[in-house]
Amino acid sequence: MTLLLTCFAAAAATVIWYTNKKARTLRVGSLALMYWGASLMWLVDAAAEYIELRDAFFTPAAANMLNDTYLGLSVVALGLVIWLIAVLIRDPNGTVRQALLKKHG
Repeated sequence: MTLLLTCFAAAAATVIWYTNKKARTLRVGSLALMYWGASLMWLVDAAAEYIELRDAFFTPAAANMLNDTYLGLSVVALGLVIWLIAVLIRDPNGTVRQALLKKHG
């Protein structure tokens, strides 16, 4: 489930980045790269687990699938938080800067 969730997140971020000019300004490409990197990591993990378990790999316990789902959702959420912090620090549209100057001025 971790691989599946991160692949879906990576595909969605890539489509948004490719089709929307404003998304490029907000560096959605960085988010897509984070998700593609996580997907590659989970792919290697799945391959190593398959080598270890063979046929048992395809019949996971329900508890293991639930844990993998929570882990996948956590990875997607953490990627969004890191991207959001990066966008707020870079402030490509100057929105944060204007809000801070308005408060002080």
